[in-house]
Amino acid sequence: MTTAITRTVKVAADEVEANTKRGGDIRVTLSPKTVGCASGFGGVMTLEPGDWVTEHYHPYSEEFIHVIDGTLEMTLDGRDVVTLGAGDSLLVPIGVRHRLVNTGDITARCAFHLSPLAPRPELGHVDTEQAQRPEQANPDVGGAR
Repeated sequence: MTTAITRTVKVAADEVEANTKRGGDIRVTLSPKTVGCASGFGGVMTLEPGDWVTEHYHPYSEEFIHVIDGTLEMTLDGRDVVTLGAGDSLLVPIGVRHRLVNTGDITARCAFHLSPLAPRPELGHVDTEQAQRPEQANPDVGGAR
């Protein structure tokens, strides 16, 4: 069965609020909240040299990461380290703990997508170390409540 495209929604990264709770500058551009999608969410992230995203995992979603600029290291389950450069993509399977660090000397930029959505937004993300800015809220991706 072919599904016809019934609408197109464009969202610029500077139109959405930055989230820095776990490190970096994470902007969820395409999500149930921003465009009404139902299969996942994604956006863009920047990390300054030496900055990192604290370790966490997604119990319901795979995470897809594509590096645009910079050098990043992803540590998976606390032991496997994968170095990523511009043009590299990485799949983080459901339930795998991961921590991302900018190991280069320039600002790193990447795009990310998580799919499928968790049954409720608050179930989609589990921290395994304290967030860098725990007083901040999680990114609001919307979806079922």
